[in-house]
Amino acid sequence: MTTTETTTDRYADVSNRSLADVLRAEDAAEEDGLDPFERVSCRLHRRWIHQCVHSSTHVVAVTGHRWCRDCECPAAISVDELLGDVVVRCTRCLRVPATAATRQLVRACRASLAAATA
Repeated sequence: MTTTETTTDRYADVSNRSLADVLRAEDAAEEDGLDPFERVSCRLHRRWIHQCVHSSTHVVAVTGHRWCRDCECPAAISVDELLGDVVVRCTRCLRVPATAATRQLVRACRASLAAATA
């Protein structure tokens, strides 16, 4: 079985075919150099990133994704699917972490929202 066949079979049970196609495409793109933090889909949860980014598995202190470096603690994220708002706030100081990682995460969530409704 080739890598492509394995990847294709991996999402055979995902009922949202559009999501399954994006998951496959992003898996392949990662092999070609796509930054995993630019994905609009989540390989782990098999969902659009905006639907699962609140999970603690998406906190990455090393890169600053969902992390407040000043307080050294996780940042909460809220996604309003109706308005398209994405807000990241430190759970301790309540500030928005002003990092490239936070901006990247917000961009990915907004793109995920758009892809999910396309």
